[in-house]
Amino acid sequence: PVPAPAVEGVPAADAAPEPVAGPVTEPIAGPGDTQALTPASTADPPTATPAPALATAPERISVVTAVPQQLPSDVTHFTGRERELAGLDALLRAGSGEGGGRAPTAATITVIAGSGGLGKTTLAVHWAHRVRDRFPDGQLYLNLRGFGPTDSAMTVAEAVRSLLDAFQVPAHRIPATVEAQTALYRSLVADRRMLILLDNARDAEQVRPLLPGSPACLVVLTSRNELTSLVVAEQAQPLPLDLLDRAEARELLISRVGAERVAAEPDAVAEVITVCAGLPLALAIVAARAAAHPRFGLEALAGELRDARGSLDAFEGGDATTDVRAVFSWSYHTLGPDAARLFRLLGVHPGPDIAAPAAASLVGVPVPQARRLLIQLTRAHLIAERAPGQYGFHDLLRAYAVELTRAYDGQDERHTALHRLLDHYLHTAVAAGAAFTPHREPITVEPVRPGVSVGEFTGHAQALLWFGLTYPTLIAALQQAAETGFETHAWQLAWSLMEFLDQRGHWHDQRTVHRTALGSAHRIRDLTGQAHACYGLGMADLRMGRYDRARGHLVRALNLHGETGNAVGQALAHGALNFAGEREGRHDEGLHHALRALKLYRAAGHRSGEAYAMNNVGWAYAMLGDFRQTLVHCEKALNMMREARDRRGESAAWDSLGYAYQHVGDHQQAISCYRHAVELRRGRGERVREAESLHRLGSAQLAAGDRAGARHSWQRALTRFDALGHPDAQRLREGLARLGRPDG
Repeated sequence: PVPAPAVEGVPAADAAPEPVAGPVTEPIAGPGDTQALTPASTADPPTATPAPALATAPERISVVTAVPQQLPSDVTHFTGRERELAGLDALLRAGSGEGGGRAPTAATITVIAGSGGLGKTTLAVHWAHRVRDRFPDGQLYLNLRGFGPTDSAMTVAEAVRSLLDAFQVPAHRIPATVEAQTALYRSLVADRRMLILLDNARDAEQVRPLLPGSPACLVVLTSRNELTSLVVAEQAQPLPLDLLDRAEARELLISRVGAERVAAEPDAVAEVITVCAGLPLALAIVAARAAAHPRFGLEALAGELRDARGSLDAFEGGDATTDVRAVFSWSYHTLGPDAARLFRLLGVHPGPDIAAPAAASLVGVPVPQARRLLIQLTRAHLIAERAPGQYGFHDLLRAYAVELTRAYDGQDERHTALHRLLDHYLHTAVAAGAAFTPHREPITVEPVRPGVSVGEFTGHAQALLWFGLTYPTLIAALQQAAETGFETHAWQLAWSLMEFLDQRGHWHDQRTVHRTALGSAHRIRDLTGQAHACYGLGMADLRMGRYDRARGHLVRALNLHGETGNAVGQALAHGALNFAGEREGRHDEGLHHALRALKLYRAAGHRSGEAYAMNNVGWAYAMLGDFRQTLVHCEKALNMMREARDRRGESAAWDSLGYAYQHVGDHQQAISCYRHAVELRRGRGERVREAESLHRLGSAQLAAGDRAGARHSWQRALTRFDALGHPDAQRLREGLARLGRPDG
């Protein structure tokens, strides 16, 4: 008999081989071990019929062998996994030579890999039952026990002997050595059309001797490891298994507890699906509880999960194979000490994803070593590489890592690891900010602790890419810093995010992080941090059209920078107040703030700030209708920006010049200036400013009589405004309506 499989998400059941289809007479040769296959009789043969020489021809003996039919029971209500089932079907067609492809010359192999609880075994068994009639010579099943509560993976010797037993080969016909037994097994499956399901494999070394050489066989492997070497050497086809999406998770619940109960409590169902993170085993445990208590509402189960959030206590299914914590532990206990420590400390990491430099800082090792450890965790399917170089895990695995690090890593070690991690994110964000907006006045940050890796950036594009990938993690790190006593890290991380969030239109995030930063700076009475946080809040409110609130934050930032003697900070606040005055129609007030900023920058010898302030002065004059002064000041600003190779500032000057030329009647020159601005802003990923320049470009095109060009520019601008929630979106929509249809 073959051991019952540990089917993920389904309690294990005793499984005995199904009745065989009938005896088959099979000539068996004992390759390399003929003596072990000689008949049991020791009588001397007749003299007239001498025994053949063993060295010249192996003896072939007919024995009765079975047609094995060993598949475990299929699940009653299998749902989802349509994409994976289609992939297995395609593999079957390719292995049989269907579709006109080249006939295979070796066994077709697929590896279903994924973390514990994903239902790898359930999927493999269900598909095997669907196609069992395609394999008339039998179906083999073997649980290799690569991961389980006993931590006793099946040896190759045990596995081969089990496979020979499945053919009912008499014990006295089995060779003595593992190598000869393996050869005998391959001889038995040669030229047969068989499905071989090798479940729960530990590694490639455990599996490789069990692979048949016959091209008529199809092998399905399941493992928590990727078995990459089989993909490389044996050309196995990987079939990675992921979490269920929300629709699949809902279908699983319907199949277990009924459509009526699921439809009756949609909010509770949605919460259950969220907390279970799409893990089939977790969903199956919750569904089993619901089925066992049909009078209980699903809201009660959702409340139980809500109360246990951050813990795995709600996901105990009654035995080791249906306990989420136990299932995860089988993978964890296969790790080496360094990989295990990294996995535990990932419970300290606050964000959704982590890259190798951050992981290196978390555990205090060089980046190459951290990258190797991350690869080990990925191959064990304890984390996933969600994007190139970006690793993460679902919420239940995160909860498991948190439990482990609290159990095995002391509070001091966790605190030190978090300090290194926050140092990494802060210093890397500051370095990225220097490449993203090189004109910006830097802040002073404390040196990094030993063991911290800091990223380097060669230009704006690289910094933009890093911010785009990392900013959700930076926000999470900032919030954790504020909650765990790292207040300076919190407000400085908010400062480092300011320009990226502003330019990309993430104004709600910008407001959230600067509110957190303000609270942190206030707790430690850091006036500099409070001033920068107030400025960030003011700019976010300005972008969202909350002008009164923005003005209050900016005036407070101005006063705080005055208390600390930060002239550049005061100039920044004046520049933002100039913008606020322009948006509110207070153009005299706007000019006043622009001139104050220019004076402060000049006094501080801040050449880049002076160029920006010069452009702002020109824009303030434009708002007052003095376009001659606009052209004078903005031409000076453009030349200064070009000299400094500041593309961001250059785009602003081109935009201002376009506005001035448009209002003095030189529409073609205005169009040319706006196009320069749009091109520069698009190239830098400045979505907000690109949309604003497109809006003004359309106005200039309309004034020049190019209605089609105006419509095209305004439609592009409106698409961006709508995506950003820009306050000018409605005004632009009204302009497009007035413009009418293309033939209107």
